[in-house]
Amino acid sequence: MKRTLLLLTLLGLLFACKNEKKSNDKLNVVTTTTMITDLVKNIGGDLINLQGLMGSGVDPHLYKASEGDVTKLANADVIFYSGLHLEGKLVEVFEKMKNKKTVAVSDVLDKNTLIGSDYFASNYDPHIWFNIDYWKQVTNYVVKILSESLPEQEAALKSNGENYLNKLEDLKAKIEVAIASLPKEQRILVTAHDAFNYFGRSFEFEVVGLQGLSTATEAGVQDVQNLAAFIIEKKVKAIFVESSVPKRTIEALQAAVKSKDHEVTIGGTLYSDALGDPGTIEGTYIGMYEYNVNTIVNALK
Repeated sequence: MKRTLLLLTLLGLLFACKNEKKSNDKLNVVTTTTMITDLVKNIGGDLINLQGLMGSGVDPHLYKASEGDVTKLANADVIFYSGLHLEGKLVEVFEKMKNKKTVAVSDVLDKNTLIGSDYFASNYDPHIWFNIDYWKQVTNYVVKILSESLPEQEAALKSNGENYLNKLEDLKAKIEVAIASLPKEQRILVTAHDAFNYFGRSFEFEVVGLQGLSTATEAGVQDVQNLAAFIIEKKVKAIFVESSVPKRTIEALQAAVKSKDHEVTIGGTLYSDALGDPGTIEGTYIGMYEYNVNTIVNALK
């Protein structure tokens, strides 16, 4: 019922609003996840009015649009979202906005290169930001879309994009050095849910998530017991909590390992589906990625 009311509210706003620019006459841009918000901020900067719907620690799999979000979406000139059904609860809202410029950043990627998934209607793993090369493609795509909407600022937007691409190259180089210090047989990453498969494929980690790809599915007792047996067999030293997923499942996994007279530590909290708090290193995509890698490597050594 609430979802229906939100959709009706959205339709009413779409017909009522003329989608005028704000008083400073800048492009109104709305983003969904914190990763996309950070990316668009790096490219658009002061040239746009940017509003992100989701904050730190928010799980996009379960996120539902509020009435305030609906107003933001109705007043937007451009909306960037991840796609691949990451924002599952928002799909219906976006489908009702055909007259708006809604952009799924994942559309720029070659679907043949993505990791398949039966958990999502898209049939793909949506956690694409953990592949830095994908994020470079997304960066160029955002530059293109914003340049189409702000042709007079195309040079500035392209310059911002190039600067950000250089930062992503530096990030990748740093990460490769850090991971090289961890023997390949120790590169087993156990987390609350399977958000890190693109990371694993990029840097030769075996990735195992307790809840699978979507946090909308609950881990059962058998899942916990099976993963506990795997941890013991592989002599995994540490497992990891995720900032956007309740830690009780990982604590249950640790307890299951201990019940079999083995020990595994909780190696720290990783940022998976959302960045850290604004103003912190983890509050940026680059800072988050570097923090995650350092946390993983230090705990597994």
